[in-house]
Amino acid sequence: MNLSDVRGLIQIKAPEFGRDRVLNSARTVEDYRRAARRALPRSVFDYVDGGADEETSLRANVEAFRRWRFLPNSLVDVSTPDLSTTVLGRSVAAPLGLAPTGYTKMISPAGEPAVARSAAAKGLPYTLSTMATTSLEDLATAVPEVERWFQLYVWKDRELNEDLVRRAWDAGYSVLEVAIDTAVSGYRVRDVKNGFTIPPALTLSSLLDIGTRPAYWTQMLRNPALEFANVSSGGSAGYTIENITAQFDPAVSWDDLSRLRELWPGKLLVKGPVSARDALRARGKGLDGVHLSNHGGRQLDRAIAPVDLLPSVRAAVGEEFTVLVDSGVRHGSDIATAVALGADACLVGRPYLYALAAAGTEGVEGVLQILLDQFRRTLQLLGVTSVAQLRAQGPELLVKD
Repeated sequence: MNLSDVRGLIQIKAPEFGRDRVLNSARTVEDYRRAARRALPRSVFDYVDGGADEETSLRANVEAFRRWRFLPNSLVDVSTPDLSTTVLGRSVAAPLGLAPTGYTKMISPAGEPAVARSAAAKGLPYTLSTMATTSLEDLATAVPEVERWFQLYVWKDRELNEDLVRRAWDAGYSVLEVAIDTAVSGYRVRDVKNGFTIPPALTLSSLLDIGTRPAYWTQMLRNPALEFANVSSGGSAGYTIENITAQFDPAVSWDDLSRLRELWPGKLLVKGPVSARDALRARGKGLDGVHLSNHGGRQLDRAIAPVDLLPSVRAAVGEEFTVLVDSGVRHGSDIATAVALGADACLVGRPYLYALAAAGTEGVEGVLQILLDQFRRTLQLLGVTSVAQLRAQGPELLVKD
């Protein structure tokens, strides 16, 4: 081989920077996480990435998925697997949805509308949080094509609760899920140490961080001030995790769920670390399903990983009751594991926030495509041709390590 032959084998690519570099190099959720760490100030990244107390649940949520091992079918034609399924009576492109997250415009000024557009592009539902930085009505106007769900925190002000529910229905939201795991705020050590507030406060440490993250601060300054768009009182004081969650009602009860069932004409879910016993009670109250979650490890530390609740909850409520799960989903194989254990669908939060921080709307679409490609490949390697088959054969395809 001579020098000219060697030159023919060498491909020289022009260097890439910023979003293009992230979009063209990211292959996993972890790749987007590392890119988000580079893009965000420390306090903002820690808000997205961190959990409560010792962060035991935060780590355990991911590890719980990894304890399952696959036992695939052999010699099956998997050339055209069908990823589509039905969730709460509606067709979706895959058993995947986008979970509610607060303060999304703090991650990127593109905020909730960018995430919702990405969900719509992939045929997936998007859940808006009560603590969103885009209002119910503004999201509906900006992204009318996405299937919109709304997560409600139950406030001490019952009139505010009822107003939020009516607004969500009037704005075309099809699903209401009631978060029940925020009686008090989880103690998020990273946020406390960072003095985290909404909007981000210019402390000495954050001023120092400006020097290393000028692009972030520049885009924040060029856009309107952040606010909790659904519940803003118009005040100028910064909210902390502690003082905003102090508005949530620690006395919320099953009677409140009954009242919400009366008010809400659409599908109604309860969201939290719901046991089999409480899932049965929710079904008896006329709810349409449960969303198993420990808030991504951000509330009660050492809470059971939601994926570990799936078998007992599914066995208790039967096949027709909807069971969703989040917390710890980082790979398409996690989606396959959850469905095999009885979930109708998984939801993700941190993965799309990492991608939004690193590469905006294109990043969110990119990370969703990574998860969908991983899920498709997992089905094919499992010898499974559809989500329905995965649900039906689930116990035969999994072994716990």
